[in-house]
Amino acid sequence: MLDDERLDAAGVRLLLKRDDLIHPDLPGNKWRKLKYNLEAARAAGAPRLLTFGGAYSNHIRAVAAAGALFGFETVGVIRGEEHDPLNPSLQFAVDRGMHLVYLDRQTYRRKTEPDVTDQLRAEFGDFYLVPEGGSNALAVRGCAELVGEITEEFDVICCGVGTGGTLAGIAAGLAPGQQAIGFSSLKGGDFLSDDVAALQRAESGKVTDNWAIETGYHFGGYAKTKPELAEFIEDFWLRHGLRLDWVYVAKMMYGIYDLAARRKFPTGTRIVAVVTGPNFQT
Repeated sequence: MLDDERLDAAGVRLLLKRDDLIHPDLPGNKWRKLKYNLEAARAAGAPRLLTFGGAYSNHIRAVAAAGALFGFETVGVIRGEEHDPLNPSLQFAVDRGMHLVYLDRQTYRRKTEPDVTDQLRAEFGDFYLVPEGGSNALAVRGCAELVGEITEEFDVICCGVGTGGTLAGIAAGLAPGQQAIGFSSLKGGDFLSDDVAALQRAESGKVTDNWAIETGYHFGGYAKTKPELAEFIEDFWLRHGLRLDWVYVAKMMYGIYDLAARRKFPTGTRIVAVVTGPNFQT
């Protein structure tokens, strides 16, 4: 539990679920999303994994690490043009054996259409396709297991949201009376509610009513920040000795503190904040 007078004044308790400590190369929700996808790839006899992402994608990095650890070849389809030298995320992926291929942004928007995937199969052979961000029905199943690892009683659990898989799974794993709140790191993230519902429906055939998404803490959009977020990250580091990932986790944490200060949580609320992973770009 965090010892913080601001939370005490708001009458809430905040605990951290340190999923970032699961594995140095496959932390947090990256592993949870991939776990059952890797099993499915193995069962299908696929020799390689193929996935999509931007040039700074932690998902690309994670799939490359998973391939190296579990004996799959890997292909990363990267949005946009090639840059030399490679940035740290892509260099990490290449060092783990991933083959990179680049798609222009117009083609990338159609990346899952048959003509694009057929061309990729013609070039690379058979593969198991892991969706961008790793979010699918199997990812929901993996993320739902997170809840059972929490030994403390809680009322609300919070996580960052990019593609919706983590929130969809966490909400599916909750006990009656518990609620999940996702904090969108994307500008204009209202569409994410439909994505989370679709992911839950794909996994179990039903949509739970125990979750919501906060869309007002994106700080300009994905992988964007503002001075007040940087100040919050530095203050949190000085107070608690934890450097927050600024892409997802810091935005969630800022939102929790802001909602608490505005008395949006009833007095006595016990909150778990999921630290999904580090930001490998810092």
